[in-house]
Amino acid sequence: MAKVLVLYYSSYGHIETMAQAMAEGARKAGAQVDIKRVPETVPLEIAQKSHFKLDQAAPVAAVADLEHYDAIIVGTGTRFGRVSSQMAAFLDQAGGLWARGALNGKIGAAFTSTGTQHGGQEMTLFSIIANLLHFGMMVVGLPYSFQGQMSMNEIVGGSPYGATTIAGGDGSRHPSAIDLDGARHQGELVAKAAIKMFG
Repeated sequence: MAKVLVLYYSSYGHIETMAQAMAEGARKAGAQVDIKRVPETVPLEIAQKSHFKLDQAAPVAAVADLEHYDAIIVGTGTRFGRVSSQMAAFLDQAGGLWARGALNGKIGAAFTSTGTQHGGQEMTLFSIIANLLHFGMMVVGLPYSFQGQMSMNEIVGGSPYGATTIAGGDGSRHPSAIDLDGARHQGELVAKAAIKMFG
């Protein structure tokens, strides 16, 4: 059975929610799925003052975990049009895996969240995807087979490069039904690709 890791960083819970939807989609396709988060690097006192969501159920990942999966779906909020420092710090420690080619040929995918519609979603997805390609992974996006991302009836996330959501400048907007459906669809596609490749 193909093994999928949903690896994420979430300060306020938006990406955590999207990660759960990604996992639902991958499980629906028949994959074995784990959800893990990268370590928090912000000092606890500052995280508490900033009202970070510190009670997340997902276990903290280790870099060594990555090579044990057939597919890795990476999600993080946007920081000025790029990945969060927490996710960057985690991926930057994977040089040993890169040097050994441990992730070559595996399936990869990206998802993100921004405060506003034009807050750098696609740039952040591309920065995740660049990491995945450097690791030798094959990338699965969110194709227009997911029609929800084309809705003009409401604010929606989504892009052909990966599932997204919009948190609002104050973080009060939560992933919509369409955003979560997009994540489920992408998770399902990733799992199907992994199953075809690895059984």
